[in-house]
Amino acid sequence: MKLLVTGGAGFIGSHYVRTVLSDGYPAFAGAEVTVLDRLTYAGNLANLAPVAGRHTFVHGDVCDARLLADLVPGHDVVLHFAAESHVDRSIEGSAEFVRTNVLGTQTLMEACLTARVGRVVQVSTDEVYGSIEIGSWAEDAPLAPRSPYSAAKAGGDMIAMAYATTHGLPVSITRCGNNYGPYQFPEKIIPLFVTNLIEGRKVPLYGDGGNIRDWVHVDDHCQGIQLVAERGEPGQVYHIAGTAELSNLELTERLLTALEAAPDMVERVPDRKGHDRRYSLDDSRLRALGYAPRVSFEDGLAETVRWYVDNPSWWKPLRSGSR
Repeated sequence: MKLLVTGGAGFIGSHYVRTVLSDGYPAFAGAEVTVLDRLTYAGNLANLAPVAGRHTFVHGDVCDARLLADLVPGHDVVLHFAAESHVDRSIEGSAEFVRTNVLGTQTLMEACLTARVGRVVQVSTDEVYGSIEIGSWAEDAPLAPRSPYSAAKAGGDMIAMAYATTHGLPVSITRCGNNYGPYQFPEKIIPLFVTNLIEGRKVPLYGDGGNIRDWVHVDDHCQGIQLVAERGEPGQVYHIAGTAELSNLELTERLLTALEAAPDMVERVPDRKGHDRRYSLDDSRLRALGYAPRVSFEDGLAETVRWYVDNPSWWKPLRSGSR
């Protein structure tokens, strides 16, 4: 079994790589893994240090058609994690998001089609649906992205699905809620707030703090991706829901408690432009394949906070890029 993991030096992709190379997925035990990563600000070879020497690393761009034409053939499964993913950055400048998330996906799908890859998984996000006031989205809900980031991810998803429908490429799409866990770049809310509090800095809470997110531990997310890679139906979308639906204010209060910080460490800041109010996914389709989250939010959050407390050598060099 030969796997190609794009974006495998990023937060979620590296967790998948570390797990598969530690025999965490029995169906892929002994797999040969190639990681393709451009090593932008959020790609970090330190994320792969625990499995150094046990995979092939290729420093390259998913938009590079010539590179992919040489690299993709011979791989049995391609898992496409590579993406620009931070909403705030997409608001400041969207061109790189469109390039990577749309053109990069098309370039990869074409290479997979030409190489006759047997299985492709496009890793996406719940944000492509926009905001939902009540209830949860099913996989057939219309796409209504509201940020440049989510619009670019929706564009990539539509490209991937077009290759499935038009060409018969065996690609499935996963969409997940907000991820958290070790090795997450400290611009996202949990690692940003945790590292701020460790350093005695206030945490910037958007607006009224009432925006609601569905939180899933990165290990559960990767477990869902693996299940789709093994048993998912080509041309289908699969949701990976979390274990806790919390407002940003509720999350902030939990982080303050975990780090024994006072309420005055919260700084209210103007709300993000076009800030989606609530996300929620119905993951019944994936659960029918046998999926169930294994990490409770309480345990996962405590473990994540401990990891950042214990690993300042990983995140301190990255802090200048997250402020």
